[in-house]
Amino acid sequence: MKRIINRIESNFNLLFQVICDTLFFIMKVCILNPSFGDDFVRVARWAAKSRGRVQRHPEYLLTAAQILIDAGHDVSFVEAAARNFTPEESYKIVTEFNPELLVIHATTPSIYNDIDQVREIKKRTGCKVAFVGQHVSAEPDNTLEIGKDVVDYILRSEFDYTLRDISAGTNPKDILGLTWQDGQNVTHNPNRPALDVNELPFPAWQLIKPEWYPDAGKEFPFLTLMTGRGCNQACTFCRDPQLMYGYRLRSRTAEKVVDEMEYDLKLYPQIREIMFETDTFAANKQHVEDVCHEIIKRGLHKKICWSCNTRIDTPLEVLPLMKRAGCRMLMTGFEFGYDDGFYAVRKGPVNVEMARNFAKRACELGFIVHGCFMIGAPGETRDTAQQTIDFAKSIPMDTVQITGVAAYPGTTIYKWAKSHGYLLASDWREWLTAEKEQKTLLNYPQLSNKEIDELIDKGLKEFYLRPKQMFKMFISIRSFGDLLRKFYGLKAFVNYFASKVRGSK
Repeated sequence: MKRIINRIESNFNLLFQVICDTLFFIMKVCILNPSFGDDFVRVARWAAKSRGRVQRHPEYLLTAAQILIDAGHDVSFVEAAARNFTPEESYKIVTEFNPELLVIHATTPSIYNDIDQVREIKKRTGCKVAFVGQHVSAEPDNTLEIGKDVVDYILRSEFDYTLRDISAGTNPKDILGLTWQDGQNVTHNPNRPALDVNELPFPAWQLIKPEWYPDAGKEFPFLTLMTGRGCNQACTFCRDPQLMYGYRLRSRTAEKVVDEMEYDLKLYPQIREIMFETDTFAANKQHVEDVCHEIIKRGLHKKICWSCNTRIDTPLEVLPLMKRAGCRMLMTGFEFGYDDGFYAVRKGPVNVEMARNFAKRACELGFIVHGCFMIGAPGETRDTAQQTIDFAKSIPMDTVQITGVAAYPGTTIYKWAKSHGYLLASDWREWLTAEKEQKTLLNYPQLSNKEIDELIDKGLKEFYLRPKQMFKMFISIRSFGDLLRKFYGLKAFVNYFASKVRGSK
């Protein structure tokens, strides 16, 4: 009788497990942010080793991870990029977790490396593989071609709910935004409509440590925060609106934004700054005012500072309120020192005078101003590039970054450059230097790619090596933390130019 009871109990437990698995499909999902040499920044606007040797938080991947966690799935996140893991270290961690689904954020210059790492993991675990990101959204067919028998799914554009559907066991035929291998055929399912950003959970920050992400410009440690998705501008070089989140700015409510700030502080009380990483946070004046008033209402401006990305057409009248609400630094897209540069990349109705007025007002109010500049727009010459360098030196700024105009697959400028024969690279492996630094790929009759790279370095040296600028940076040191950040920035500056010397040998 006891044996019969045990058998009935065993069968009941088995039946109960089958019913649970059927009603509540649970999957083991590993999200891997793979390494590609030391200090490679995978989720930045330019996938490369940052000239400032910074690291970016993978907020989009961690938002998707939290969606899966909320759905009951078993989720592991492996931050191999920021932690400079070797491929073998990644293999060991992922293999021990033994996922059923592996998710990779792939980039243009690292795509072959990403596929090689996935191939090894798939060999060890037999898992399915899904790729996400701008590159694979622009080049799904090519990705499946070079990743044949390795990559199972391409999750195009905004991938949060596409990944949720795959993890729930939904038939691939019924999943929007999915490109997949249907037998011998590649199938592109219809696009997924833009989601409601207020439905999204906060990123699964519990899966990382803020200390993994150094940045000489930020109060350390810090976290990033996305106040929305999409953009209401149409710059030819910017990947995210064109490939991921669309040309409509979808801002979260002020309450939701400040809720996340409070959540971040509760989770990691040691953080000293929150960076609003949204490209166009300040595009909607009412939204900015609402967020600032909510921060002040809850007293958060007394507990933590924050910084944000801005355009030079940000309404000047909103800056005092931002300062009062605790905004410390404005990372501003000045881009060029001549008006034609803005028009060449469809930057919008902005001009140099507007940029000068913005910098002046921000300085008067006591903001730290970080200026973002580019060299290599269509029509660029040595003279116009020097105008940009001279302009950067003429306005009150604390730090700058200067990059080459990048032409990534799927963007308007990429298509234009390729059709006119101005794009040098013919293979994704040619997107970076041997040192994994950003490499200029635009080559014009009047200005070569080599000249653009030389002008970038010239601009950085001319800006930072001025006695006036060095003195300004020295007297801005107010604490031991400031000293450490300045030291890190100096170390990054020296390391970058040392890598240029090594690369030229």
